[in-house]
Amino acid sequence: MPSDKDTLLSMGFDIARVEWALKATSNRGLQPAMDHILENQDKPIPDLTDVSALSSASATNNTRGPAAMDEDDEDTEALKAVYGSAGTADGSGMNVDVEAKIKPLTEEEKKQKLEELRQKMAEKRSKKAEQDALDNKANELLRRKAARDMGSIKEELRAKEAIKEAEQKRKDKIADAKAKAAVKAQIEADRRERAEKAAREKALRQGNVQQEATPSTTPSSNPVTSTSGAASSKEYKETRLQIRLASGGQPYTTTLPSDSTLRQVAEFLAGQTLAVDVDTVSFAQHFPRKQFNQNDFTKTLKELGLTPSAVLIAS
Repeated sequence: MPSDKDTLLSMGFDIARVEWALKATSNRGLQPAMDHILENQDKPIPDLTDVSALSSASATNNTRGPAAMDEDDEDTEALKAVYGSAGTADGSGMNVDVEAKIKPLTEEEKKQKLEELRQKMAEKRSKKAEQDALDNKANELLRRKAARDMGSIKEELRAKEAIKEAEQKRKDKIADAKAKAAVKAQIEADRRERAEKAAREKALRQGNVQQEATPSTTPSSNPVTSTSGAASSKEYKETRLQIRLASGGQPYTTTLPSDSTLRQVAEFLAGQTLAVDVDTVSFAQHFPRKQFNQNDFTKTLKELGLTPSAVLIAS
């Protein structure tokens, strides 16, 4: 009986590839060896003394599933029908007695059998290519979904950053308005202080002239009046105000010179909150009940009777 090697050689396979296939498949039969030759026909023949290369190929063949083994069995039966029975395998994996002599194949039969095997391998490759295409499509869908999710995360971060930036601009605007109001209030305070100083110096000069013009023997009530007037003018130089918004919220407390105008109070409040406009705001006092409008903005706190302290409602 011809051996598997002789049978493969008679089919026209190269001897080196036949020996490689038999060693790689551990001489498990004609069909596994032929499958190995067809699957690796485009690969270079390794060194047959390299155990690792052979064992890797053998492991690949041994891990095929039941379906693949069934196909091998069918192919083996087909080969038996052409070449004769190859017998069965014992526990050692070696072929045993032959049931019939192998019938030699003609060249036409060899070509036909090889063509059938090549078609079967082509079908396997086609199925594998289709599966690879499906896997690539699934991977592409996952990649696109991940890209969309990343885009959504970036868009959300940009929106949060825009909100944060707008909030910071609003805070900067409020801080800038407060700083401007504080500078303006300081300028007004300095101006009033200079005016009061000039008025005191002028009154002192006029008082000296009047004292020189008055006879010393005549009892005069003017100095007493002047003194009482001066004492009266010194009273309540500052006014403590508590300002509440009609819309509610925390009240604002400040202390201003009693000569400050109601407009300066409005400017102070506008510097504390952007909800107040100096040109449209109005004030009211609940006790005693009074209503102040824009015409009262030029009057001082002393003239409006708000000294030494008052509670105003801004609206």
